[in-house]
Amino acid sequence: MKIKELFPILEEMAPLAYAEDFDNVGLLVGNQENDVNGILVCHDALENVIDEAIAQNCNVVVCFHPILFSGLKKITGKNYVERAVIKAIKNDIAIYAVHTALDNHKNGVNKIFCDALGLKHTKILVPKQNFIQKLITYTIPENVEQVRNALFDAGAGKIGNYDDCSFNSQGIGTYMGNENSNPEIGERFEFVEAPEVKIEVTFEKHLQSKILKALFSNHVYEEVAYEIYDLQNAHQNIGLGMVGELEIAMNETDFLALVKDKMQCGGIRHSNLLGKKVSKVAVLGGSGSFAIKNAIQAKADIFLTADLKYHNFYEAENQIVLADIGHFESERFTKNYIVDFLKEKITNFAIVLSEENTNPVKYL
Repeated sequence: MKIKELFPILEEMAPLAYAEDFDNVGLLVGNQENDVNGILVCHDALENVIDEAIAQNCNVVVCFHPILFSGLKKITGKNYVERAVIKAIKNDIAIYAVHTALDNHKNGVNKIFCDALGLKHTKILVPKQNFIQKLITYTIPENVEQVRNALFDAGAGKIGNYDDCSFNSQGIGTYMGNENSNPEIGERFEFVEAPEVKIEVTFEKHLQSKILKALFSNHVYEEVAYEIYDLQNAHQNIGLGMVGELEIAMNETDFLALVKDKMQCGGIRHSNLLGKKVSKVAVLGGSGSFAIKNAIQAKADIFLTADLKYHNFYEAENQIVLADIGHFESERFTKNYIVDFLKEKITNFAIVLSEENTNPVKYL
């Protein structure tokens, strides 16, 4: 298997189109034409992790955090990023990052977080905006099923928990072809009125080229009429953070003790406890201060995240408990999930879980 043949598998787990605009995901270092010897999965592709990959005979490192986040003007080995990149290049090791592509997936970072705490009835906390488009097209009744099914197969028509969704309405289409036309119905220079069906389907915008290819390949018309619109609807199954429910409500101190144990936290910083039971919990792995208002609007009793600053804790406003459990801790089990996913998909070479602890934060 060549490195580039890994990409569809990795994108099944974490589609790059799901990543935030600020992020840097996908293949960061390496030649995609090289053969794969083995894959090492880690949280951060630091220099010691590259050493581990060399020792394990793995020439691909799949990491959660991208080691290359912003542009490099020089690569001289003066800092930890440059040293890791130099070592990877010298040893012909590819680095592939998933980060917010996996953060935004409904089965990704935050579902893993929820599962570790036993949360049920989970849903996205901050649904992704500006990600849904609508296709409208027209065809004759005899061609409707073929076109519609092809669009479904290409990924259109998925709304929440439902597949193969469309709206179809009947009407009369008109046209008259010129001397260069080759109409399916009627003749050149003939004004034609024919029954047509209007088909409307929604799709994730990164699928647009695939959707259009399916449309053109399965439509009987010489000239295919279609329209594509951007929709304002938020995507309820893609986004950052999650909110879920405990099977049995707990008092705040007991719940925080549970979190500390399950997520193996060195310590938890939190806002004022409110003296009420915790039933509904919001989580967001990594830096989540931007979602405090979302957690309050979701009527969560507590919001678990990381990298909260001093003034962020004031934003609790006695409406919610804010708890900073640590950045690494909130994403702790992500690399385990990636390994399990890849082992199900690939069996012809080793998938290795990194044993290096790359958490830069230490506790007394």
